[in-house]
Amino acid sequence: MTVTEALKTLEVGDAIPEIVTAPITHDQLARFAAASGDHNPIHLDEAAAKSGGLPGIIAHGMLNMAALGLVLTGWVPQSAVRRFSARFVAMTFPGDTLTLSGTVTGRSAQAGEDLVSLDLIARNQNGETILNGAATIALY
Repeated sequence: MTVTEALKTLEVGDAIPEIVTAPITHDQLARFAAASGDHNPIHLDEAAAKSGGLPGIIAHGMLNMAALGLVLTGWVPQSAVRRFSARFVAMTFPGDTLTLSGTVTGRSAQAGEDLVSLDLIARNQNGETILNGAATIALY
């Protein structure tokens, strides 16, 4: 069975392939700050983060969302993504790894496309939910 044929047989409750990230690094946060323009010191400076009431540096929320997007684009081409959203649930810290997963929640047809709806989730190495997300992808 080809990948395209396998995608067309998806049913509600099926899981998509899971991804586990490498540990988040300070260098990664600095590079993301440079790329995104988000130089908020809570993402880069331990003392500033603590003076703001945080336990330490936290990762950018949008870096976490970008990681969650990898579970989609590691599974289907980016051009197949029709909708992608996330709700930030908890903070992520340097050294954390994320397990990114998704479950099929529905199938529909719209404007000539076969669509699959997904619930997405990012959990840290302790099993704590960091992000809850949703997506709609078009199957080819």
